[in-house]
Amino acid sequence: MNDFTTALLHWFRENGRELPWRQTRDPYAIWLSEIILQQTQVKQGWAYWERFMRRWPTVADLAAATEDEVLREWQGLGYYSRARNLLAAAHQIVADGGFPTTFARLKALKGVGDYTAAAIGSIAFDLPVAVVDGNVYRVLSRHFGIATPINTTEGKKEFATLAQALLPERPQCNGVAATYNQAIMDFGATVCTPQSPHCETCPLMESCVAFRESRVAALPVKLKTLKVKERHFTYIYIRCKGMTAIHRRPVGDIWQGLYEPWLTTEPPCGAILLRRNQKHVLTHRVLFADFYLWETDERPPLPADYFWIREQDIEQYGVPRLIELLLEQLK
Repeated sequence: MNDFTTALLHWFRENGRELPWRQTRDPYAIWLSEIILQQTQVKQGWAYWERFMRRWPTVADLAAATEDEVLREWQGLGYYSRARNLLAAAHQIVADGGFPTTFARLKALKGVGDYTAAAIGSIAFDLPVAVVDGNVYRVLSRHFGIATPINTTEGKKEFATLAQALLPERPQCNGVAATYNQAIMDFGATVCTPQSPHCETCPLMESCVAFRESRVAALPVKLKTLKVKERHFTYIYIRCKGMTAIHRRPVGDIWQGLYEPWLTTEPPCGAILLRRNQKHVLTHRVLFADFYLWETDERPPLPADYFWIREQDIEQYGVPRLIELLLEQLK
C-alpha cells in the first residue's frame, strides 16, 4: 500500500465522520444518502435522509410514492431533478427485483453516474472502484500537484486513473474499498477544504506538492465554460375568499413538477407589491422575482392549467425555494 493511502486510512480511523448511512450495508440507505448529498451539505442533507427513511424505509415503499409526495418531501433541497430521478430509479430497482450489484448496472440507474455508482458499489457490495468527486479532485490535485483542468476529458481520465491506482489492493476483503473512499471524501470535506484548508495540521503536509510550492489556492484548476444568465419573474398571490390559485411547473424548465402562484408579466390593478427583486441564485442562473398580493372577491380568469386551493392547503404542495421565500412575505 502506498504512503498516501496508508496515511489517509490512518487519519480516517481517528477522524472519520460518524454518519447514520455508514452504519449499514443496506444499498437503499446508501443510495438515498448519495443522491441527497450530490448537491447538498451533510448537515442539511442528514435531516432529509432521516425523513425519507422514516416515510419510505425500503425502496419498494419509495417506488409506491407519487411524484408529488416525493417532491414535497424534497422541498428546500433544490436541484429537483434529483428527486424525480430518485423515484424513477426506485421504479427500475423494483422492476428488476432488487438493487443491482455491479458497477455497470448501478450506473444504469436514473440519476446515477460514475461517482455515485462507485460509492454505492464499494460501500454496499465491496466493489473495488474508486470514487472521484469534487473532494477527490481537490485532494489529489493539491497533493500530487496536478494542474490538468478537472472539467476536461483529459483531466477526468487522469484523475480517475490515479484514484483507482491509489485504491488499496484486494479491496474486496473487509470493506477496504469502502473505507478508502469514505476516507478521501471526508478528508476533502474537513481538512483539504476549498477555502481555508487546514494545511498546518494536515497529516499529508510534508508530501503535498501544492503546499510545498505554495499552490494550494491555485488547485484544482477548472476551466470557466458556463455563462450565468438572469431571469425575471412576476408572481401574483391571489387571495379570494380564503382561496388562492396555483399551477404546476411544466416539463423542460426549472422546477419541473413543482407549484407556483400566478406567473404573469403585468400585475393587475389593485395588487400590492410585497417584495421587489427577490434574488435567488442557481448554478447557471440568477433569478429575480417581484411578488404581489391581490385581494379580490371574484375569481379572475386564469390560464387553463391554474387551479384553486384553500390558502391553508398550500403547504401540501411542493414549491421551489424562491416561492417559499416569497410566501414568507405574506406573514
